[in-house]
Amino acid sequence: MLEEMGILWRGMVLGLIIAAPVGPTGLLCIRRSLERGLATGFATGIGAAIADAGFSAIAAFGITAVLDIITGNILALQIVGGLFLLGVAVHSFLRDPKPLTAVPVAGNLPASVATGLLFTITNPVTILGIGTIVVSFGHTKGPAQDATLVAGIFLGSLLWWAILCGGVTLLRRRVTGNSVHWINIGTGILLAALGLYALAGAVRTLI
Repeated sequence: MLEEMGILWRGMVLGLIIAAPVGPTGLLCIRRSLERGLATGFATGIGAAIADAGFSAIAAFGITAVLDIITGNILALQIVGGLFLLGVAVHSFLRDPKPLTAVPVAGNLPASVATGLLFTITNPVTILGIGTIVVSFGHTKGPAQDATLVAGIFLGSLLWWAILCGGVTLLRRRVTGNSVHWINIGTGILLAALGLYALAGAVRTLI
């Protein structure tokens, strides 16, 4: 039991390490937490945590056939992910900034989960990073410990999104309409940069 708890805690630490770097999903969670409140931001994070756990399970259980499919289609993921990020960036640039409402409207939470999942699974850097971290630091013995590790990674990822979205939500009362405008611009610039980076990687692969 103590060994299982140790593996669970290790998984939670790995989940935090996987989720914490600011990427497309983090930017989206921040913006949604400001505009639509904690529920929408955290729902987006749940989608990312599901993807993190899924890729971690593939790496932990050593499902080589699935890994081969993913690594064999990195080029397609780079192109799809890059274009997707550019599309979201353009949407951020064109958004009409509106003052934040006192009581945020969450909107479609299942769609927010799906978006977080899509952002994560189309990011080759995240996929390869998760595989490397799990293989390097997992050190499990058998399917039961593999499952415990993956559960810990899921919980650690969820914990990060709860901290990030909760912190942003606490600050939303201080955010003005002008601040929202610059947040949209900044988010658009960063997402466009990430999208162009993914497409540049695809071009280098083709060349």
